[in-house]
Amino acid sequence: MKLDKLALTTLLMATFIGLTACQEKGPAETAGENIDNAVEEMGDKVEDATDNAGDTVEEMGDKIEDKTD
Repeated sequence: MKLDKLALTTLLMATFIGLTACQEKGPAETAGENIDNAVEEMGDKVEDATDNAGDTVEEMGDKIEDKTD
């Protein structure tokens, strides 16, 4: 019985501490989120550029194929 109360008390304290620690974002967390967003945006731009380059190469290949037929 004492062990159950101790375990419950420990769990409640850990939960309380965890919830209070997550309320405010610190400068490091904000900076990390900004970096994550910048990297994601850069990745999207690189993906778009790669898709556009692939489309252009495919179109050029089609034109060459049409001229050689």
